[in-house]
Amino acid sequence: MEIEMTGSDVTVYAPVVEDAFDFSAEELAIVETTRRAQIVCIIPAYNEAETIESVLEGLLAQTRLPDAVHVIINNSSDNSFDLAKKFAGEYSVERGDAIQNTAIYVHDMGKVPDKKVGALNYGFRLADGADFLLGVDGDTVMSPDALELMEAEITSDPRIGGISAIYTVDNHTRNPIASLLLTGQRAQFAAFNLQNLLRGRNMAVLGGQSSIFRISALHEVMAQYHQDTPWVSDSEVEDSLLSLQIKNLGYSTKISATARAVVGGMDNIRALDGQQVKWNYGAIDLMWPGQRGDTSGQPFHPNLRLRWIENIGMLVNIFTRISFLALLIGALSIDALVLSPIWLIPPIVATALNVRIAMSIQGRTWRDVLFAATLVPAEIYMWVRIGHFIRAWTKFLSKVRTDNWAAQARAERGAGWAHLTPLIVAVVGLAAIVYGWNALPVVAQASILWVGWPLLAILTALQTLFMLRQLTRRQYGYRA
Repeated sequence: MEIEMTGSDVTVYAPVVEDAFDFSAEELAIVETTRRAQIVCIIPAYNEAETIESVLEGLLAQTRLPDAVHVIINNSSDNSFDLAKKFAGEYSVERGDAIQNTAIYVHDMGKVPDKKVGALNYGFRLADGADFLLGVDGDTVMSPDALELMEAEITSDPRIGGISAIYTVDNHTRNPIASLLLTGQRAQFAAFNLQNLLRGRNMAVLGGQSSIFRISALHEVMAQYHQDTPWVSDSEVEDSLLSLQIKNLGYSTKISATARAVVGGMDNIRALDGQQVKWNYGAIDLMWPGQRGDTSGQPFHPNLRLRWIENIGMLVNIFTRISFLALLIGALSIDALVLSPIWLIPPIVATALNVRIAMSIQGRTWRDVLFAATLVPAEIYMWVRIGHFIRAWTKFLSKVRTDNWAAQARAERGAGWAHLTPLIVAVVGLAAIVYGWNALPVVAQASILWVGWPLLAILTALQTLFMLRQLTRRQYGYRA
């Protein structure tokens, strides 16, 4: 059949092609087949007898099961292996209309020189070939939908190299000291989480507690930095360094908007000191210019900006508190104290900010709110953190190389007295200040007070304005 098409000068005969088949709209639609991503979970476990069963039960309760779970016992002296071994085997679990399968394997590496890093890298070799690696600490219990949510986020955007869950600290204890420390850690984690959530959900540190990594991104890190493994043992904070390297490759490192996990906290001063000093020391080591020649972009790498802000903030906190106490004691010693009610504004603003952070905690308890609203517990915990901060910087600036991994392990076993160093230094320092103050003539003392109070007032006003900015900042419905 032909149709005659006549133009101005020529006539064209165009054939008409009739379809041999008549397709409906549904038949014309192309159905895309989706491939289920393979996720392998690794759990480095060091003396986790108290928690490893809860961790594995939490993984088996996931709405999206990992395809395999590898528990990697290392350097342990307790019965972590025996407890984890009870879970070894294959599982088929009904989830909705589908059956999901997984398998749990338990490995005992014995003594590992590289400790957690060695266990992580061994786990990576076991997971290699999968699409994603889920790292979970041996004291971290994931919410039932956490893996499903993290998988949905990381598969939605190929630019994401890793996603970390939102962490909080378990606080089920009747010990008042332990409760104070655990509640303080909950507040510390909440403030850190909010900072990251409100910065475009950009996560400076893909923490080992519960994070999912793109395996291809880990291979790129190894190739780019000439490493045999993703994690390296020459860093005090192996997760921070890896996060920085992933970011350098052009990937984003994110905190999940919804996936959550509960981590085990430190319930005594000694253990908390060991952990926090190691974290602070490692962060300083990454930040400081020239410390790591293999890490480009230091010390102004985007992932380290928040670290600098945190350290500068701690320095300001230390200076204002010590200055206020010194000026207060000095004024009282010569009967020259005249305090204005305006000095009540900073603690009121600080309390309001603490309460707002406490109210943002998902699953907050009365302890979280009381800790923030009464100010005193939060102030005590701040002085504890100041001690850790000073200890970490002192160790770093002294250039004495110590094994902070081993120091933390000793502290968690209840050994060592290094956590008392800040207290001893504070007592000696206070005694020296009092002696020096009393040796000054009254005119010199008055001059110091005359200059010191206005300077402190200016700095405190700036600090209060910064807190007000945080207090009035929109949170966009995020929950820490």
